Amino acid sequence: MLEIAESYTIAEQMRKSLVGKIVSEIVVLHSPHKFMWFWGERETFEELLEGKQVTGAKQYGGIIELELETVRVTFSDGAYPRYYDNSKKFPKKHQFMMIFDDDTAISVSVQMYGAVGIFEEGTYDGDYYIGSKEKPSPLDDRFTYAYFKQIYNQSGGKKVSAKAFLGTQQRFPGIGNGTLQDILYHAGLHPKCDMATVSEEELKKLYTCLRDTVKEMCQKGGRDTEKDLFGVEGTYQTWLSKKTVWTPCPQCGYELHKGSYLGGTIYYCEHCQRM
Repeated sequence: MLEIAESYTIAEQMRKSLVGKIVSEIVVLHSPHKFMWFWGERETFEELLEGKQVTGAKQYGGIIELELETVRVTFSDGAYPRYYDNSKKFPKKHQFMMIFDDDTAISVSVQMYGAVGIFEEGTYDGDYYIGSKEKPSPLDDRFTYAYFKQIYNQSGGKKVSAKAFLGTQQRFPGIGNGTLQDILYHAGLHPKCDMATVSEEELKKLYTCLRDTVKEMCQKGGRDTEKDLFGVEGTYQTWLSKKTVWTPCPQCGYELHKGSYLGGTIYYCEHCQRM
C-alpha cells in the first residue's frame, strides 16, 4: 500500500521523469477490478487529461498528486503508478493508463484496493484528500511535539491501542499498518498497547521515533517491502515486516512474531515492546 515514504519517493521521481510530457491518451478500467475506485466524473476524464502537459507532482500523506496544468491526478492506497519507457513494455492488464506523446506511460494495476482521482484543481473536497493536504506531515516543521500531544489528548481519554492511534481515523495521514510497525518497535510499544497507559516520557519517545523513522524511510527511497515508480524496492530495511518475521530480534535475540489485529497483520517482539 502507498504510505508516506512511497508517496514521497514516487512524487519526487515523477517530478524528475514526467514534467514536460503531454498526455496523448488515457485508458480507464481496461481490466475491470471491483475494488478500484475513481474520484471525479469518469465521462470527463478524457477531456480533462488529453493534450495536457505534466507540470509537477506533490505528496500529501499517502497520496501522490500529479499536476497537469490545472488538472490533478491522484493515486492512493493500492493504486501504485508504474512508469514504462516504451509501448513494448506496457502491461497487458491495468485499471488505469496515461500514455504520453513520446511513447511512454504510467499505469496502475491495483493491489488489493485503490483509488485514482481526476479533477480540476480545487473542485474535489473528499475528506481523505482534504485531510491529507491540510494536516502537518512528520516531514514538516509544523509537526511539533505540541501538535502530536494535542492529537493524543483528543483520543487519549478513550481506550485506543497504539496501532489504532497511529494508523486510524487519519490522525497522521500516510502512516499506515506497514509504517507504524517500525515506529512502535523503536518506541518499545506493542501494537495493542493501551495509549491511556503511556507516560509522558513514552509519548515523547513515540513522537521522536515517528519523525525519525519516517524521515529515514523517505531518505532511503521507501521500504524494502514496497516498490517505487520504476518497480524498484526501497532501500530502507524494515525491522518488523514479512521479511523479518520469525527471525531473531536485533535488540534482544528472541524470535519476532506476527499476529492479526484490527483487520491487518502486526509484527512485534514480545520482549522489547510492552503491552
